[in-house]
Formats: sequence, C-alpha cells, structure tokens
Amino acid sequence: IHSMSLRKPDLPTIRRTSLSVLTLMLALLTVAAMPPARAQGGDAIVVQAREALRTKNGPALASARQAANAAAHPLAMWVDYWELGHRLGEARQEELDAFYARWPGTYVEDRLRNDWLLELGQRRDWANFRVEFPRFRMNDDHEVSCYWLLTQHLDGQPVADAARAAWFAPRDPGDGCRLMASTLYEAKVLKPADAWTKARLAMEMNRPRAAQDAAALVLGNDGRVVASIADAPAKWLRHRPRSASPAGHELELLALIRLAASDPELAAGLLSESWAERLPHSLTATAWAHTAKHAAIKQQTAAAAYARRAWQLWDAAARSGTPPPWSDDLLAWHVRAALRQSAGEASRWTLMIRAIDAMSAAEQRDSAWVYWRARALQATADPGPEGDAARAVATLALESIAPQIGFYGKLATEDLGGTQVLPPAPRPLTEAERKAARSHPGLVRGLQLIELGLRSEGVREWNFSLRGMADRELLAAADMACERAVWDRCINTSDRTRGEVDMAQRFPTPLREQVLAQARQVGIDPAVVYGLVRQESRFIMDVRSHVGASGLMQLMPETARWTARKIGLPYTPAMINDSSVNLRLGTAYLKLVLDDFGGSLAMATAAYNAGPNRPRRWREGAVMEPAAWAESIPINETRDYVKKVLSNSVYYAALLGTPGVSLKARLGPPIGPRTAAAPAPNGELP
Repeated sequence: IHSMSLRKPDLPTIRRTSLSVLTLMLALLTVAAMPPARAQGGDAIVVQAREALRTKNGPALASARQAANAAAHPLAMWVDYWELGHRLGEARQEELDAFYARWPGTYVEDRLRNDWLLELGQRRDWANFRVEFPRFRMNDDHEVSCYWLLTQHLDGQPVADAARAAWFAPRDPGDGCRLMASTLYEAKVLKPADAWTKARLAMEMNRPRAAQDAAALVLGNDGRVVASIADAPAKWLRHRPRSASPAGHELELLALIRLAASDPELAAGLLSESWAERLPHSLTATAWAHTAKHAAIKQQTAAAAYARRAWQLWDAAARSGTPPPWSDDLLAWHVRAALRQSAGEASRWTLMIRAIDAMSAAEQRDSAWVYWRARALQATADPGPEGDAARAVATLALESIAPQIGFYGKLATEDLGGTQVLPPAPRPLTEAERKAARSHPGLVRGLQLIELGLRSEGVREWNFSLRGMADRELLAAADMACERAVWDRCINTSDRTRGEVDMAQRFPTPLREQVLAQARQVGIDPAVVYGLVRQESRFIMDVRSHVGASGLMQLMPETARWTARKIGLPYTPAMINDSSVNLRLGTAYLKLVLDDFGGSLAMATAAYNAGPNRPRRWREGAVMEPAAWAESIPINETRDYVKKVLSNSVYYAALLGTPGVSLKARLGPPIGPRTAAAPAPNGELP
C-alpha cells in the first residue's frame, strides 16, 4: 500500500505568482550550483534535471521542472516526465491526467502511462487500470500485458492461450505475470502441466527463481526444493530415492536440465546408467534434448548423437500421445549440432530437417532455418527424377529469402547462381519531404536529446516518432539524421523501409579518407573495416560498451595499449576516442588477428569480437564450410556479429566500387583444425 499525498488547497493568485517567481529563482540557483554541463543556457536545465533524476534529488527535479516550463524549453516535457516519474509511488490519477493533457500524443505521455500502469498494477487498482490500458499506444511492456490479461480474466473473458504465451516468455516474471499465473492457476485456467512447462523453460533459460515460482504453484512450499536442485543438481540426483509421482519426475527432469547446462557428459552418463529408465519417455526425451543442446554449445562431438536419442524417445512419447514441447532455442541447437558433423555424414541433414520442422511457424520463417532446411532437402533428395520434387521445394525456399538484405539472403542468391546486385536507389527526396522531417517535433526532440548527451532518451523519442511512417517519410527522417551525422539513427531508420531501399543511407561511409588510408596502410580491404565499424559502433565516435570497449572500432583499453606498443604509436588512454587513433589501432589489431587465422575473415571477426582464444577452440573438430562454422558459434552475440560484419562487407565493397564480390569468397575455404604446416598461434594477441 502506497502513501497517498493530499491535495493542497489552491493559493490566492497573488501568492501563487510570488511563489512561482521564487521557485524559478531557486531552480536557476540549483542548476547553477550543479556540476557544469556541456550544454549551455536553457539546455543545461535539462541536462542537470537528468542528473538530478539519477541521484534521486527530488527538490532539484521540482525546481528544474519549474525552470524548464517557465523558459518554455522544447524539452520541458522530459523534465516534467522525470519529476513526476520520480514520485510516481505517491502520485494520484488526477496528476497523471493533467500530465497527459499537457503533453498529448508525445512519447513521454505514452511512456509515463506505461509506468503508471505498472504502478496501478502494484496497487491492484484495477478500475483505473482498465481505463488507462486501452490508451497505451506502444503496448510493449510484458508486465503490463500480464496485468491486462488478469483484468480480462477478472471480467470473465477467456484468456488461457494468451496467458500461457505471456507466462512462457523467456524472461523472469515480475509482479504482473506472477500474479496473473497464480490467479489463473487457482481458477484452474492454467493447469499443472502449464506450471511444469514454465518451470522447464525457466530452468532452460537459467532462471531458477522463475522455475521455483512455477513449481510452487503445484507443490506449494515444497517448491523450494528447486533452489537445492539449481545449486547442486548432481548431488540432488545422487541422493534422490526412486519416485513414482508425476511431480517427482518433473523435479528430476529439472535437475537433469540444470546438470546438462554445466556438464552434458555427466548428464548423459546418468541418463544412460539409470535415469532414462526411471522417467517416462516424454521426460527422458526432454532430458536428452537438453543434453544435446549443451553439448552443442560446448561443441562436443557427441551432441548430434544425443539429439538423435532425444528424437527417438520423442517419437515413442508421440505414439503414446504425450509428445514433449521443446523451445525454439533448444531446437536451434540441435540444428547446430548437426552442422558440426562431418560433411560426409548424411544423417546430419535428416536431424536438421527434423529439428527445423518442429520449430514454431514464426521461427521456421527465420532466414537461417529456411536456408539450412533447403540445403538439407537438396542433400537428401534422391539423385534421380524421384528427387525433383524435393529439389524444387528447396529452390523455392532459397528464392523466398534471396531478396533479403543479410547473410542468408546473400548465400541463397549465390546458391541459386546469382550475384549480389544493389537495389536501385530511390528517387531523390523532395524539398517538401525534407521539410516535413525537419519540422517533425518528435524527430527534432530526439536529435536535441542526443546532442545533449542524453542518447537513450533521444533514441526512444526518435523511434517513437517513426511509428506508422511510410517509406518516403522514413527516408526523409534518415536523411535528416545523416545530415547531422547521427549515424546510428540514419542507419536504423533507413533499415525500416521495405519498398524503397537507400543503400547509401543503410551503409554510410563517414571518415572515408581516413578509413581508406588506414585500411591501405595495414593491407586490409576497407569494405571489411567499414563492415566491422558499422556493426561495432554505428559510427558513434564516443560510444562506450557495457564491458568498457570504446570508440569507432570498440577497442578495450588493454587491447588499445598492447596494439599501440606493437606498432610503436605513442599512446595515452584519453586518445582511445580520437577517431584517427581509434581507426589506426583498430585496423592494426584486425590485421594481426587476420594474419593469425590465416586470412579467414570468419575466424578473424569472431576473434575481434570474442578474443582470439575462443575461435581457436571453435575451429577444432570436423572440417566445416565457413557458413556452417559461423552458424555454430556458441556465443549468440558473436554468431550474429560474424554474420553481419561479413554481410556488411559485401555491400560496402559494392558501394566503394568493387561490385560482384561474393559472400562465399569472403567466407573463404573450409574451417578446421590448424594444420601442422601453419605457423603457431600468436600467443601475445589479447
């Protein structure tokens, strides 16, 4: 229960005016007393208000709000949003309604409504929640959606399917989803099978607390045993007496899932020795499926064999009417386990088709799985006329993704015998289209916030403003960002167009002379440098990652120091965000990595992102085609990074005057263990 502030009576006009003047003076004094901002004049009020929010300085926020409104600053709504948001726990519905009336149709109006809906859910104020939710335009908050489904249930609406989908989402549930699940479980809308499915999914995604919450719906306080399972699954299983209850078997499965994540070989051993016989087929199948997933992540050669055992048991469970549900992520790792088998093993393609066909319809449409399923159909088709139908299906699948701008679109195009051709440039923007973008209040505010150093707020304001825009409007907005050198908004905005594609916007070439010179100096294709920078920093000069990487080429401080010493460049840490220094160090390091991996761009870009030791391990095992090797990279970020950098480089080559460069040529020869004749790895590389 939140304390509620009482409405104070209105003051006489003359006293209210005097207080307003006094408040404004105090606000200006407060801002002046704050640390100097890089903004000047009225902009400093906004910057310092954001700092006051960070430090939870309520009086400073209130003063800044008065000052920003008195100055009619174009970003006053943001200061208003921060001030009211800071004290939302004590706010009243009337204050929110007044805020909405002051800033109708803006991003902050809708974002504060999001915050208020969460607050109303916490208060269990369903009456106001029902009024507010239909006005929530973005409707992008998972917990708000759970609260809404709960209110729908309380109103007698059928919500079972939507509630399951929301509850099964791969995230830790907050108050809204926990309350929805417990209420619907008590009402028998959600069943024990739903609770155990959620527990499995949560354990799979390394969210043991969520697994415990789900198990507690069925077991009550006994659900706390899940914490012991998560802490020491092997120990728990060793001391586990034989169980005959469905709930007991579910707990055993959770332990095997948890164990597989840390030690798939031990999990496989326990399954083979005893646990496969103690569990029903459907649960044993799921245990083997998870063992296969984590063996694939660790790139163990037995991963595909584990997956086949899982599918054999899945078939047995299906015959008895209890086929287990498996997540798309788990199935994707079965595909990757198959990809890491030797090329001569025909069974790899059968496993691949099986796993992809079991994915959700939405996941099956992902270009990666369209591509690999097509390849599998081609590989398993009968060589005679009997295989024509399968080959035709594969061709249609490749044709469906070939127009896509991305890694698998390029591979599909090349598999079909085509070459990379840039889409035609759209007709030039008219002055009216440019003017409409430049006068769009939300776009203007977004750039103002970014220029004040409030990038997170600026990006959110900008993206909100793009909602519902047609291609020409998006191109004009992107052009506006390009002109201001806000390259991440330029690229991301242009990426949204569908019918008209401006490749110069999507793949811009800032600092062209510097990039070309540095690339030539170290002997690297400048298209690769541009492809890497586009992925690393979106050309934001002073960007800093959550792990401390800085600048255009996102160099870690120790890597920058090491590379500077290696090339004899006088260097201080403050130089890392200097664009010319960052480019010089980044390209030099990339060349050293590329040389260490024998010129393989796939392995070199993986090393640039994840460090050289990891791709050295990842190259062990079967000799693989580079596309399969890239798809099997066990770190999600690095896998996505490698595919995007190489794909980017093909487009940049065309834009820089080298059309017709194929992605397969850039991927290079098959990847496998380092040969005896190859130079030893450069052990100094950081």
